[in-house]
Amino acid sequence: MNYLAHAYLSFNLPEILLGNMISDFVKGKKQFSYPAQVQVGIRLHRAIDQFTDTHEATRELKSVFRPHYRLYAGAFADVVYDHFLANDDLVFATEQELKQFTHSTYHYLQQGRSWFPPPFDRMFPYMSGQDWLYHYRFREGIYKSFHGLVRRAAYLEECETAFAVFNKEYEKLRSCYTAFFPELKSFSVEHLQQLLKA
Repeated sequence: MNYLAHAYLSFNLPEILLGNMISDFVKGKKQFSYPAQVQVGIRLHRAIDQFTDTHEATRELKSVFRPHYRLYAGAFADVVYDHFLANDDLVFATEQELKQFTHSTYHYLQQGRSWFPPPFDRMFPYMSGQDWLYHYRFREGIYKSFHGLVRRAAYLEECETAFAVFNKEYEKLRSCYTAFFPELKSFSVEHLQQLLKA
């Protein structure tokens, strides 16, 4: 779900970006049908997810949503991380810089569209047309993302509670992001270098 983070942690490498963004839709041995650099992006995505899921800050962030959403707490956490990333002045110095980044992301993904798995291919026009990555910056964008999560989930019925929790615990959630993201970035740089050498 944290598409902005996966895009940013592809470090402006188009094939790594493609693999990183489609990874959730590539199952089992199908990953080996992709070009080598795309496969690296797929593996990087999975390493990022594992690092994220086991980090203490993520466990703390999930605990805010878990009483209301149980196993779906992690999905809400992913969206929250993207919100704070979109507002991180150390990553995107200005709103315009974020906008330029999201447009270049869609451009590079469009170039590799022949490789999209069908579910990602169906989703991509909505992602790019509605500029999801940019709108994570805004609270109304987070509400829409929460709503989309509920619409796609089999056992969720509402997102109003999640949005209320997001607003009430905003500073606590921000502190979780601040403790987490620099470590994730360092891990991603090092892991990508290892994957490219393998």
